[in-house]
Amino acid sequence: MMRYDAAVIGGGASGLFAASVLCEAGLRVLIAEPNRFLGRKLRITGKGRCNLTNNCAPEDVMKNVLRNPKFLYSALNGFPPEKIMEWFEAHGVPLKTERGRRVFPVSDRAADVAEAMENICKSHGCRILRSEVTDIIVEDGIARGISCRDGDFYSDCVICACGGKSYPKIGSDGRGYLLAQKLGHSIIRPEPSLVPVILEDDICGSLDGLALRNVTLSLYDSDKPKKPLFSELGELTFQSDGICGPLGISASCYMTEDKLSRKAYRLYIDLKPGLDRQKLDQRILRDISAEPSQSIKKLADGLLPSSMADAVIRRSGLDKSASAGSLRREERLMLIELLKRFELTPYALGTFDEAIITRGGVNVSEISSSTMESKLVNELYFTGEIIDVDALTGGYNLTVAFSTAYSAAADIIRKKDVVTWD
Repeated sequence: MMRYDAAVIGGGASGLFAASVLCEAGLRVLIAEPNRFLGRKLRITGKGRCNLTNNCAPEDVMKNVLRNPKFLYSALNGFPPEKIMEWFEAHGVPLKTERGRRVFPVSDRAADVAEAMENICKSHGCRILRSEVTDIIVEDGIARGISCRDGDFYSDCVICACGGKSYPKIGSDGRGYLLAQKLGHSIIRPEPSLVPVILEDDICGSLDGLALRNVTLSLYDSDKPKKPLFSELGELTFQSDGICGPLGISASCYMTEDKLSRKAYRLYIDLKPGLDRQKLDQRILRDISAEPSQSIKKLADGLLPSSMADAVIRRSGLDKSASAGSLRREERLMLIELLKRFELTPYALGTFDEAIITRGGVNVSEISSSTMESKLVNELYFTGEIIDVDALTGGYNLTVAFSTAYSAAADIIRKKDVVTWD
């Protein structure tokens, strides 16, 4: 019976990357992945473009990690975004940096990222087992292989890179948590993260599909109303029951179910962040002066997309057919306030079916932060989304996946006394 140097559970971003590094070091690797395609979730990230990292320093990545950023200090400094970019370019994936330092393949094809790793694994004889893992084999407190429906497969170590619970239809259904729990690990309750925000407001239907660019979204907690929990300039998209887009899903990371149920949060959109209230007033006065007989709707259309202009006017209670020249000062100031602080009331978040990532997972106190090895079971490693770390959008979550995978692979290679990729 063949014995492998490492068995990797999960052929997603983290598992594939760990396997690629191990294979290049000459180790015998087995990947257990029931999906037909390796890197299936990776292939659809970033709307099929794959924002694979952020071109920034490790400390900037940590600032964008919401849960347990300090746990990632060693991993991110050991294999930072610079190294991630260097690795993929050295393996045939030219990269480019876009707005917000987001890094994409020049081809805009997420498949190129997945295929680069898959090709390395296959060219080095990595075995791909299309089977679901039911147990991790442990002998004398040491991980020694995996049990599948196809039988038992023995190895010198096991990497658990099963992902979380987001996108359950493509295999991320939380089975990895059960494997970890069987071995004594505690699981921080998994919750959907980076999801659409469901709103109480009845305006969503009329705004469904509207994308607002260069607006600022701010989230406030009514228990601490003075300082926003989140405030960022970017793109926001309305859907039939709420908001999504980069700003919407980023804001979702700061909300908890208990406060949502109490409607303790308020969202405010600054629809004209480039103008303060005084300059916006001057702009409106100029527009009115140029055409006093124009309708209030036409005046608003000059400032906003038509459907958003309708929503603002409905919220104001003004007659959209009335002439702009008839606006009283207090009415004009009310419009300005709506333009600068359009209020929304969130009351729920999207489900795991809509989530980009999972919040929660294997408790980081039970994992070595320098090697990703379990503190409870020797030669068992956890990498990527299964760990209780999650970050904002911008390539940070894939950075975590690749950096933690490299930390585990490097430790395994060190124990085998062979050379890592550099």
